[in-house]
Amino acid sequence: MSQTIFAPWDDPNEKPLIQFKGVTKRFGDFTAIDNLNIDIFEREFFALLGPSGCGKTTLMRMLAGFENPTSGSILLAGQDIVPVPPNKRAVNMMFQSYALFPHLSVWDNIAFGLRRGNASKDEIADRVEEMLRLTRLSKFAKRKPHQISGGQRQRVALARSLAKAPKLLLLDEPLGALDAKLRQDTQFELMDIQEKTGTTFVIVTHDQEEAMTVASRVAVMDEGRLIQVATPSVIYEAPETVYVADFIGDVNIIEGTASQSGDKVEITWAEGEMPIRGTTAKTFAPGQTCHFAIRPEKVTITTERPDSANMLQGRVIDIAYLGNLSTYHVKLPNGTMMKAQTANTRRLANRGITWEDDVWLSFTDTAGVLLER
Repeated sequence: MSQTIFAPWDDPNEKPLIQFKGVTKRFGDFTAIDNLNIDIFEREFFALLGPSGCGKTTLMRMLAGFENPTSGSILLAGQDIVPVPPNKRAVNMMFQSYALFPHLSVWDNIAFGLRRGNASKDEIADRVEEMLRLTRLSKFAKRKPHQISGGQRQRVALARSLAKAPKLLLLDEPLGALDAKLRQDTQFELMDIQEKTGTTFVIVTHDQEEAMTVASRVAVMDEGRLIQVATPSVIYEAPETVYVADFIGDVNIIEGTASQSGDKVEITWAEGEMPIRGTTAKTFAPGQTCHFAIRPEKVTITTERPDSANMLQGRVIDIAYLGNLSTYHVKLPNGTMMKAQTANTRRLANRGITWEDDVWLSFTDTAGVLLER
């Protein structure tokens, strides 16, 4: 049986679960969200990504009902939720601090929201047990929050948020307090839980790796506007602007002027240097300023002159050894710094390139992306 790819945003018959329509939010003179339109679909794991102050948390607080838009509407399953108070929305929010009750056990923390509804004792018990199983916390049920680890507290907060079966779960920097290794494990747990429950997750993060790992789609934001909304692979391989290319992952960006023939472009970028050759579906006017963005892993570094569409000569200034990868910082004759990355498949002693070596950097004409702005 072939697995169908989850891409409801490409299906014209799919109705979005959440719709922001022309939403603007002002605080006095400051515009936090600027005429924003966005569709989020059922069962999506949607990430809002951007630097501090870009508006992502404001967006989430409007979904939760803690803020109201200055203008525009927010629909959940076709209903305008702006007039609906937070406790009446089919939405739950998990805070950065987890906000667990220190005097209650793990079991009682999870049961807390259910007890305020009109569920029977048995229904509450069944639901709590189900949540404990889902988050693998059954053996910690009687412990208090201070008796368990940060990662486990994070799972308690998640179990409590999911207990009332919200249509939508909002996660505000949920893994911010965890160390790197635990963060990674927890990201996969989150994805697993999201898949099992079928709840729509919207996560706010400034950690690009996190967004790329967990999300079905990522919205890159800046100054209250959406810059690009796409799947992680499209954001990484086909960014639409220099801002997105630069925000996600490591990248070399070279500015120059374009001369185009069909889908082939030559970029004049430095005196005495060969033009860079690229391929693009976009159209550039003769002499138009353009930016060539190329990821370091797509740049090959050699001591011998290669045979390639693009060849640049330079000198190794720095080497960042990251265990599985090494990133070489190479200075070109005009002072431009370029990064090239190699996988460390061999032991350190067997590698042939070191500081101050003269090297060649090469890449194909399809390895980079041409951007207008």
